[in-house]
Amino acid sequence: MRGFPELFRALLAVCFVLAFTLFPSVVAHAQVTGATLSGTVTDTSGAVIPGVMVSIKNRATGVVRNVSTDEAGFYSAPNLLAGNYDVTGSAPGFSTVVQSNILLTVGAQQQINISMKVGESAQLVEVTEAAPLVQLTSSVISGEVQSTTIRELPLNGRDWASLATLSPGVNAIETQIGFETGTSRGNRGFGAQLSISGGRPTQNNYRLDGNSINDFANGGPGSVLGVSLGVDAIQEFSVLTGNYSAEYGRTSGGVVNAISKTGTNTFHGDVYEFLRNDKLDANDFFLNASGQARPAYRRNQFGAAAGGPIRKDRTFIFGDYEGIRQTQGVAIPATVPSDAARLGNLADGTRVNVDPAIKKYLALYPHANGPVTGDKGLFTFAGARVVTENYYTVRGDHKISDKDNFFATYVYDKAPYNQPDTFNNQNILSSTIRHIAALEESHIFSPNLVNNVRGGFNRNAIVNFQSVSAINPAAADPSLGVMPGTNNPQTFISGGFTTLLAGLYGNNTTHAWNSFQFYDDASLTRGAHSLKFGFAMERMQYNFFQSFTRFGKLRFASLKDFLLNNPSSLEGSFPEQTNPRGVRETLFGGYIQDDWRATLRDDNGAE
Repeated sequence: MRGFPELFRALLAVCFVLAFTLFPSVVAHAQVTGATLSGTVTDTSGAVIPGVMVSIKNRATGVVRNVSTDEAGFYSAPNLLAGNYDVTGSAPGFSTVVQSNILLTVGAQQQINISMKVGESAQLVEVTEAAPLVQLTSSVISGEVQSTTIRELPLNGRDWASLATLSPGVNAIETQIGFETGTSRGNRGFGAQLSISGGRPTQNNYRLDGNSINDFANGGPGSVLGVSLGVDAIQEFSVLTGNYSAEYGRTSGGVVNAISKTGTNTFHGDVYEFLRNDKLDANDFFLNASGQARPAYRRNQFGAAAGGPIRKDRTFIFGDYEGIRQTQGVAIPATVPSDAARLGNLADGTRVNVDPAIKKYLALYPHANGPVTGDKGLFTFAGARVVTENYYTVRGDHKISDKDNFFATYVYDKAPYNQPDTFNNQNILSSTIRHIAALEESHIFSPNLVNNVRGGFNRNAIVNFQSVSAINPAAADPSLGVMPGTNNPQTFISGGFTTLLAGLYGNNTTHAWNSFQFYDDASLTRGAHSLKFGFAMERMQYNFFQSFTRFGKLRFASLKDFLLNNPSSLEGSFPEQTNPRGVRETLFGGYIQDDWRATLRDDNGAE
């Protein structure tokens, strides 16, 4: 990469030369997280009016953006915070025009044309005509999930990302087994599995406040429960399903583009709790068959959110907390040797002298407590899966000056998940710890030039299926090990028997993934042309650790071979082998895009 600095400097030079030589008089277009409001100001005869002052006021925060129309009567205000706005147009010799309650959504490009009448500027004309529902200035195919929908639509698990399925072309699919039924799910990500416009779930890009929040497996964000909490901290999000602009170029699938809530000039907040309990549940079929009681199920999901001003019209803060306390009793069935087989009396009449080492080893296999068929019996017990999740979001916004705005967002999510193994020998831990940070500074160099600098950090620390304590003392007995200094190996018996997991500390996988991100976006236009260009850099660090064969793997061709201690194979690795891996990648990207309107008065791209 020795030639990269020269390439990068050349790319920047080309961008700036094009920007300042071909388009010397400019205004801006939409940014990743903000919205753009643009339009043309005319008089009642249809003639354009240059030099009109257009004031755009956020109804929640009171922040005002002032822009003026160019010689073609065109104005544009990029990178506006999503929300409701009042637009005021004023010019000498014309009555002042006000259009209220204009809704701008995340990443939207909304067109509001203004018609002004000749008169005194002190005269006020209020426009009651609704803003167009269709974005006429953008060819992006997208759907918006607005704050009202997020707030009022019932959500199972309160996973905001699942609302993306409300958009056309978005489907929730299951390409992985549920985490609670297998060990591999945690190695492939926990978040939403969405197919957008027919793409794979790993081809999508999830963004929060302009930064990528994909997990280590390039999947959707999510905790160990498979959901992304913090729904009360999400203002709204859009789902881009096709034909999106160049700044989203890192993905071949769809884009889920979310923004967090901000504080406003009024204090607001909420407190909630959702409760589920096993008292209304029926018992499991297998537990009924073995005469065991109904398993417990207790789920408390609770939280609070609040926001308001620190300094009116200038500095705001918002915070959100959401917690889950869940104990889920589950019937865990396993197929084990029958009591007769454990004594060497096989169902076909064969008598086997059980090896002394196997007699001791059988302490790891529970006795059947359900139906017995031949040499196999059903063992079922009521285990408990316990999750304690804490999710925090905090965001601060500050208007530095009329030309500079800044915000910062931080998200922290920790979720440990404990459950017994299938033989109730040991406790298994899986956990997710996530950190997300975003910073953005927006600077208006002039009414004709806006630039956004953004930085981000995304970290996943994952523990997948790690044995942490022994329920059955035999699982921590080193005399049952076959490799030096270990406990019992993972054991396979052919014929339909459930696999015995390796003993205490035998299996685990950890993932530590960091993403450092930097973006710079600028937008320029002249007349019918709008030029947009930018630069992105992402530094990724992925540390992966896996331990699955250190305790060994024993395979037996039949139950008889197992009882005789006659394995068909033994797999293992050196005790000191930990198989760590470290992967580093740096991603650079630059883009330049020119959107052309066929005429100055028509933003549809054709006339």
